[in-house]
Amino acid sequence: MILGTAGHIDHGKTELIRALTGIETDRLREEKERGISIDIGFAWIDIAGHRVGIVDVPGHERFIRNMLAGAHGIDVVMLVVAADDGVMPQTEEHLDILHLLGAKRGIVVISKVDLVSAERRQDVREEVEILVDDTALEEADVLEVSSITGEGIPELLETLRGEVKAFEEAPARGLFRMPIDRSFVIHGHGAVVTGTATAGSIEAGQQVRVLPGDLAARVRTVQVHGSDVTRAQRGQRIALNLAGVEASDLQRGQVVCDAALESVTDRFDAYVELRPAVGKPLRRHSLVRVHNGTAEVMAKILYLDGRDQLAAKESAFAQLALREPIAAFGGDRFILREQTARRTIGGGVILYPFAERPRRRQDPRLAALTRLHRASDPAGRLDALLDLQKTAVVTAQTLAAAANLRVGDVHAALEKEDSLVRLPDGGAPEAYARKDRWDELGAAIIERTGDFHRDQPRKPGMEMESLHSQLAAEIPAKLFRIALAGLEKSGQLVRDGSIVHLPTHTVGLDRKQSELATRVQKKLATGALTPPDLRTLSEELAAPVREIEFCIEQLERDDLAQRIDDKLAYSREALDQIRDIVRSHVADHGEIDAKNLRDLIGASRKYSIALLTYFDRTGFTMRIGDVRKLRQITGS
Repeated sequence: MILGTAGHIDHGKTELIRALTGIETDRLREEKERGISIDIGFAWIDIAGHRVGIVDVPGHERFIRNMLAGAHGIDVVMLVVAADDGVMPQTEEHLDILHLLGAKRGIVVISKVDLVSAERRQDVREEVEILVDDTALEEADVLEVSSITGEGIPELLETLRGEVKAFEEAPARGLFRMPIDRSFVIHGHGAVVTGTATAGSIEAGQQVRVLPGDLAARVRTVQVHGSDVTRAQRGQRIALNLAGVEASDLQRGQVVCDAALESVTDRFDAYVELRPAVGKPLRRHSLVRVHNGTAEVMAKILYLDGRDQLAAKESAFAQLALREPIAAFGGDRFILREQTARRTIGGGVILYPFAERPRRRQDPRLAALTRLHRASDPAGRLDALLDLQKTAVVTAQTLAAAANLRVGDVHAALEKEDSLVRLPDGGAPEAYARKDRWDELGAAIIERTGDFHRDQPRKPGMEMESLHSQLAAEIPAKLFRIALAGLEKSGQLVRDGSIVHLPTHTVGLDRKQSELATRVQKKLATGALTPPDLRTLSEELAAPVREIEFCIEQLERDDLAQRIDDKLAYSREALDQIRDIVRSHVADHGEIDAKNLRDLIGASRKYSIALLTYFDRTGFTMRIGDVRKLRQITGS
């Protein structure tokens, strides 16, 4: 369990932790000299047989970004209000932040009671009751404590013991994630990062990834509160000694996660709530600061229901377009602050972390986002996520990251879903598609192939790679080939090597074209080693260049000619002869260049360069500087 403090500066949070644990959480020299917390601090205490991690956050408004870096992952809140000051601005802002981060349980501590009268204690208690009304701390115990005299400390410990006993540890579901709040070097050990694990579990020796940055690392050792452990999990304060990565490449804002997680995002869909501190309504396209985990990034807010603005205490589905990518996952909670970082104005929960720019002001995906927001189990979340995908096919890995699940959990949740196609097969699915969208993909493939035939009637078909890029570039090539195979099996498509075409499509020459092709063939044969280029053929035969090209394509299919670039074609016999000339010259001299070939075939440099480039492209020769060598001396 993670216990987190909250409250205004100089209200005694750090002193209270010291009184409870004996641990000094102010570690920076400036903190000790000034007597205020600047960065987050950490401690622990053993209660009721459990080790409870404690996060102490700074209370000064100038260090609210550090407070936010420590506030994520808190299970139980200890809101501290000094009896002499009472409720102050940062008390209210911290409570707003904890509410937005989804805190459910907590304790309110009125500190420094040794400095005030009984009447003042009662006044502050009334202030606190008004403050926590209609928040997660509405039913929280309110204790009066002095860290100096020890008054109330035993009662506070007993209350904490009750919280520990009542705490229901969340299962370590999902893949491991730990936002980095500190990174440093230990001499002889290398890079060390610390943070609060927000999902999954981690073991020594495990491979991990650091995002953003896509850094691969291996966990040397795992520590929880200074002690080596074999395994740590969600809800624990963890230190990881990482191998294979430089400490200088690690910083607050990154996330150490399971190696299977690879994606970052610069745009996510969310459910957003604004707090009273926002003041005037927040307009569409306003710039805000997004705090997610330990990351902070500027973003533009877009409301997905078409509205122009959102007022205090209102909620809406929105999209945050980030200026920099972050590692974000479904279910993560985030905080919104003003562009100037003066105050916290709202927050929310990430619904779909890999969103695309809305295509309409009133986003048609609202129904699916609403279902996702209301979903109470993995199957419900996955069902909504499948409807949010732009592409027909979505990998199990993408679904796992978006839903904060392990891949095995995705398979288990979708096992009995009848509306899905499982790819490549039902026994070992790598990806899923709705049946209707899978059928739509097949129809789109057929339609695009037909369009190609109409645009290029004289070509035998469409290159698979071109078809893939035009229709479904986001779908892995393996899964796209499965779609083609299904259409081929059903007789809707024909595949010939890398070319696909409709079964009704035929390519051939009519009588006039056949006559022209015969004349082209004779011209190429007569030209031998220096045939006329396509433009010359067009002029000599009084036919458009495109007709000459079509005839050469047919001659290529009949293995009578070969086009070597966009201007030149050779008869098959002449090209074979030139290949023999090159092979013989290289056998005698070890290499050949453009000048050698020019002299050998009695042609201009235009011909020799085009030929050598063609031979390089087809694997007969390889270029080394300005000369060519054969890839295979005996090859063709």
